[in-house]
Parts: sequence; structure tokens; C-alpha cells
Amino acid sequence: MMTTRDAASGMLVSRCMAIVGTENGIDLVFHTNTATGKSDELNNDPHVNISFLRDSVSIISSIGHLWSSYSGRAADFTGQDWASISGIAQVIQDTEEVKKHYSLTLKAWVGDLGDGVHDGSVKDPRLGVIKVRALTATYAIAHAASITRTLEVAKGAVTGNVASVNTLREITLKDIELWRRSKELVT
Repeated sequence: MMTTRDAASGMLVSRCMAIVGTENGIDLVFHTNTATGKSDELNNDPHVNISFLRDSVSIISSIGHLWSSYSGRAADFTGQDWASISGIAQVIQDTEEVKKHYSLTLKAWVGDLGDGVHDGSVKDPRLGVIKVRALTATYAIAHAASITRTLEVAKGAVTGNVASVNTLREITLKDIELWRRSKELVT
């Protein structure tokens, strides 16, 4: 999910978005229809939050690898994992960037207006990409199997102790910048 802020109301707005690429193993790239309110929201306030559930394992794994690099401890994903990335987004309408990330399936999301221009093709002027530069990340790694987590919740309800169903890990801007620099040295 990508969360932005509506300029008029100040309310937070979330929508499902599919990642089309990553940069430096932590920064994210998405397709976008620049004729939607999302572009206006990002131009007004570029701060975003991107959140994932277990099904988005590749980005959660990337965050886990970043954590492992600096903590010296492995990130062991077992299910019920989630990640939240705060960052700064930029809407880019550069033709080369659009071509680099283009997919024929975009036509299904932007449609063909029948005017020969707004047709969902790589040349459609509505197409752009959103690049999110990660600033911080938080993720949770679930402990053990679901039955164990269920027992932990039941135990917490009976004893009044907080259930220990996952481990939260936070990655700071300093960690992310160090990660980016290390990736630049490799490439």
C-alpha cells in the first residue's frame, strides 16, 4: 500500500500499488497514471509510507538483508511478516524511465481513450513512474508457526503479559544511507 496526503483535506489516502523495480535494494519504483489525484498529492507533499504484508516477500527480504548486514543477525521469515517504509516520492515522466519500466499490462490500468494518444502504450503522456527514496523502515518478523503465535496470544490474555508474536526491527536513515553507499561501491 502507498499512503499519501490529500492536499485539500489533509487526510491520508492509501491505495494498492505494484512495485515495478527497486534501486539500491531499498528504494522503490512504481508505475503511475499522472492524470490521477495521486500525482497532485505527491507534488504537494512528497512524504509517503509504503507498507507490505508477507506476500511481498522480496522487498521484506531486501529489508531483512539490510538489517542483517548491520546487526550481524539473520532475518528469518516465517509468515505473518510485514514491512513499512517511510520515504520521499518523486513523480517522473521522463520517456526513458517510462520505457525502462513499461509493461503491456499498464493499458489495463490506464485504459485507451480512443484518441490515438492516450492509449496505454509506452508513448501515452499519462504514464510515469513514482520513485520512492526510503528514509526509514520498520519490519516485523513473526515468531514460529501460527499455532505457537495463537498460544502466545492466549497466554497473554490470561496472564496480562504482552504477547510476543513477532520481533520488530527498525532501520534508520543512517543505516539506509550506509547501505546505499555500499551498493554504489559494488556497482
